[in-house]
Amino acid sequence: MEHIAPALLDWFRRNRRSLPFRDDPTPYHIWVSEIMLQQTRVATALPYYERFVRELPDIPALAACPPERLDKLWEGLGYYRRVHSMQKAAQLVCRQYGGLLPASYDALLALPGIGPYTAGAIASIGFGLAVPAVDGNVLRVFARLYNDGGSITEPAVKKRFTARVMEHQPPDAPGDYNQALMELGALVCLPGGAPLCGQCPLAPFCEGRKAGAAQDLPHKAEAKPRRVLPVTVVLVRSGASGEWLLQKRPAAGLLAGLWQPPAFEGVRLDGPQAVRQALAGLGLDPGGSQPSPLPAARHIFSHVEWQMTGWLADVPAQDAPEGCVWTGAGGLEGRYALPGAFKAYRPFLFG
Repeated sequence: MEHIAPALLDWFRRNRRSLPFRDDPTPYHIWVSEIMLQQTRVATALPYYERFVRELPDIPALAACPPERLDKLWEGLGYYRRVHSMQKAAQLVCRQYGGLLPASYDALLALPGIGPYTAGAIASIGFGLAVPAVDGNVLRVFARLYNDGGSITEPAVKKRFTARVMEHQPPDAPGDYNQALMELGALVCLPGGAPLCGQCPLAPFCEGRKAGAAQDLPHKAEAKPRRVLPVTVVLVRSGASGEWLLQKRPAAGLLAGLWQPPAFEGVRLDGPQAVRQALAGLGLDPGGSQPSPLPAARHIFSHVEWQMTGWLADVPAQDAPEGCVWTGAGGLEGRYALPGAFKAYRPFLFG
């Protein structure tokens, strides 16, 4: 195949989006943006990115941020393990590298939460190192470019594609080249069978286009079906103060360490009396009022789907059970991060 870099770089320099982490591409900015953009669209991530780097402008600030404040800055992005790993990595960078990311692909890859793609993005864009940064966009571009029907979820296929990426990478512009491939996949070589071949600078070289197969690529192994889990969510309000009860999740596992309304996983409480009994099991006095039903909802994680039943329960004034707190609107707005899984119930909490 002909060398694609000149046409690709020319297209990128004329069509690249102006993005804050691209306009000021420090290694830290690239790191934050790449972690945020995992599982998140650019338009959604941008206001979070700008707020995050404004409040935490460097790695020492990230390392020292109180965990609850860190969760609040991330609230709405989901997959909180990403930012928890970022903070662990930041603390390690402060201890080992003086608060600056190391200019080494292997050293970056050794940090918590940084995989091959993120290490490659930081190393190539932030430090100008000639390394690959192969994400889903790049895999899609190369599957079509080479008309390769291999399953991109298989390690051997990804390794083959990565070698092809590096065959074309110009050593004097690895960062722009990697960004150009990502941008091409985001703007032109689109997923879902809809590549805009008429706008693509690589169309003359594309074997998938010549074969009429581009719209059918790439191939992936069939995903395993998600496990379905019933969950009962109870919004518990103190009759005296109007405050809401929040419960801290376990330190490990799904949504680790975050705050939530009391939630009973694997259980569908089917009536007011069952809800009262469940609250008593938490150590609450359910009082004399009857819980009322709230709309059902669902939330899809990568591996499990929550099918939620909702209830509203008013209880007498009392101390919060162990692992729980009472909080009003101020705490909900400014301190406690509520996972997006409970977004259907936020309007009831915020009134």
